[in-house]
Amino acid sequence: MKKLFKLILNTIPRPILIRLSYVARPVLALILKGEKFTDPIDGKSFKMFLPYGYKKQRNNVLSPSTFSLERHRLLWLYLNDKTDFFTSLEKKEVLHFAPEQAFYKLFRNQKNINYTTTDLFSPLADVKADICDLPFQDNSYDVILCNHVLEHIPDDTKAMQELYRVLKPGGMGIFQIPQDLNRETTFSDDSITNQKDRAAIFGQYDHIRIYGHDYFDKLRSIGFTVIEEDYTHKITAELVEKYCLAKGEIIPICYK
Repeated sequence: MKKLFKLILNTIPRPILIRLSYVARPVLALILKGEKFTDPIDGKSFKMFLPYGYKKQRNNVLSPSTFSLERHRLLWLYLNDKTDFFTSLEKKEVLHFAPEQAFYKLFRNQKNINYTTTDLFSPLADVKADICDLPFQDNSYDVILCNHVLEHIPDDTKAMQELYRVLKPGGMGIFQIPQDLNRETTFSDDSITNQKDRAAIFGQYDHIRIYGHDYFDKLRSIGFTVIEEDYTHKITAELVEKYCLAKGEIIPICYK
């Protein structure tokens, strides 16, 4: 099953995979039902999570019910435990880039947010837009979620400037990226053009760079106040294991 699932994920175009997933998820959730691991997003438990990964496959990371990965579950826990994202009495304007399936319906059905999704290609996007040239007015959004997007963008400085521009003063942005915290500086090399080589070096063929610890300072140079939130060390080790989180993953919490 693991090899078949990896083959499907790596060969079917993403828009088609998204549509197929709505049929596959209930079946997988039923087959894998158990008590060992729990997806905190929907509270369902399973005997195992599914494998996932490009450069290196990781076991027990993809939830059978929401198709969430470690970063999605970590973000959900932070939003639920440490913010008023789900409970605010004042309606928030929320902009979500490349909306993840794990969150899309959940956020869309929230009564306390006005929810706008955007992407160049995703079938879940309300607004087709280039992150480097957004069609939104200055100071428009209370919350911006832009996760695992910037590593795909050649001019990430311009993208960050646009995120800053459309965020309201006092607003919060969460901009997760795949990051190697053993690197002090971000690595990129445009001379590597072969897709197989790019996947081996950058983790995916369509990644432009590997972010190092200087990512946070780059966000600060744009104007953001950045909190490097190591939330996996603020919950118990038992919950980290039960929720299948990546211990030590840093959430970049950005304020304007």
